[in-house]
Amino acid sequence: MKLLNVGIIQHACIADTTANLQKTMAEIRVAAQQGAQLIVLQELHRGLYFCQQEQVEAFDLAEPIPGPSTQALGELAKELGVVIVASLFEKRATGLHHNTAVVLEKDGSIAGKYRKMHIPDDPGFYEKFYFTPGDLGFNPIQTSVGKLGVLVCWDQWFPEAARLMAMAGAELLIYPTAIGWNPEDDAAEQDRQREAWITVQRGHAIANGVPVVSVNRVGHEADPAGGAGIDFWGNSFVTGPQGEFLFQAANDREVTQVVTVDMERSEHVRRIWPYLRDRRIDHYADLVKIYRD
Repeated sequence: MKLLNVGIIQHACIADTTANLQKTMAEIRVAAQQGAQLIVLQELHRGLYFCQQEQVEAFDLAEPIPGPSTQALGELAKELGVVIVASLFEKRATGLHHNTAVVLEKDGSIAGKYRKMHIPDDPGFYEKFYFTPGDLGFNPIQTSVGKLGVLVCWDQWFPEAARLMAMAGAELLIYPTAIGWNPEDDAAEQDRQREAWITVQRGHAIANGVPVVSVNRVGHEADPAGGAGIDFWGNSFVTGPQGEFLFQAANDREVTQVVTVDMERSEHVRRIWPYLRDRRIDHYADLVKIYRD
C-alpha cells in the first residue's frame, strides 16, 4: 500500500463513558467518510483521565478484551471497512489491569493488542496504582493496512521502544496519548513541555525512518481531590519518516482529520540514512543496565 489515509480523532471527554463512546464512534464515521483506512483514537478515550488520583472505585471502569468496547468498535470497523486503534482500560483478572491498545481489523476481528510497558507515577498521573506493566513486549501488529508499531503515551519518551518496534518491522509508529499541562505552570514551562513531547516523537520518526501518528485529547479535566486538574494540550500530529509534519492539530479544539501518508517514503529515506545498518550492537551491551555506575 503506497498511500495510507490515516484518521486521527482528538476530542474532550466527560464522565459518561457511554456518551464518550458514542461520540468517538460518530467521529470514526466522519473519518471513514473522508476516506480514512486506519483510524487512531486517543488514550483511554472511553472517559475522563481517572489517574489524577488513586481511587479504587475507578477500577469499575475496566473491561475485558474481548469485551463491550471491542465488540462495538469491531462491528463498526467491519461496517465501515476500516482498521481502528483503540485504547482501553483492560481488566485481565480480578486485581490485574492493563493500559491496553487494541487493533480492530476491517473485518471486525481483533488483529492484536499491546499492553503499555512504561508506566508513569507522577503528580496527577498515578498510573502505577492502576496498571500492571505490559507483558506482550514490543511487537508490531500485522493488519491489512500494514504492520503497526502501537505504543501508548509514556512509551513515547523511550527511544528503546520505538527502536524495538522498528527492528521488528513496524511500518508506522502509533501513540494513543493523554498528556497535558498543570494549569498552574507558567506559559513558558507549558510550551517547553509540549515542544519536548513533540520533538522526542519526531526524533523516533527520524531515527527509525518511519512515520509517526500521535493522538492526544483536549480540554480541562478537574482533579477529583480539588487540585488544579489537567489541561490536555491536544496537538495531535502525523509526521513522515524524516520527522516532517504532515499534520498538526490545535491545542484548544476537537479535531477529526484524515492525513495521507506515503508509506513508500521509508524505503527511500532508509537508503540515504541507513541507521539500522550502522548500529554497533557489539558495543551496546550496557543498554540493559539501569545506569552505568
